[in-house]
Amino acid sequence: MTPERIEPPTIAGERTALEGFLDYQRSTLAMKCAGLDDARLREASVPPSQLTLLGLVRHMADVERHWFRRILAGETAAAPIFYSDEDLDGDFRTSEQDTAEDAFSVWQAEIAAAREAAGGRSLDDVSVGMRANGERFDLRWILLHMIEEYARHNGHADLIRERIDGATGE
Repeated sequence: MTPERIEPPTIAGERTALEGFLDYQRSTLAMKCAGLDDARLREASVPPSQLTLLGLVRHMADVERHWFRRILAGETAAAPIFYSDEDLDGDFRTSEQDTAEDAFSVWQAEIAAAREAAGGRSLDDVSVGMRANGERFDLRWILLHMIEEYARHNGHADLIRERIDGATGE
């Protein structure tokens, strides 16, 4: 089943536009993965890169968690899911034990948690959490950063998918 992807609004307020573009990018990643089994989702198809579609989904789950739960909401208990200080690229690395069902479930849960963390906040609201250097971010910056993060990785996903089975598209 191909995930539903809704075009961002062409006329909207700032918040609606930002959230529309972020949701569009989230759906784009899901579309790039649609119809592939676990083995294909774990396939690193663009040598010498070891990036896989499943690794990108796992990475984006951690990115959602980091920016919305840890930084925006200040949830100190929201530790990384797939990587650690000892293995900073653990989210990208997959094994035969890693399944799409698990990764997509975690990713969707983190998207829901991100929406909850951002809900009721103004775009001007400043994050509770911060970088190690004390830098904080407003919600507007976080939404823009997430759009950029997804767009960059969706470009990777497009190349990976084309190499796997020739599927191309927006």
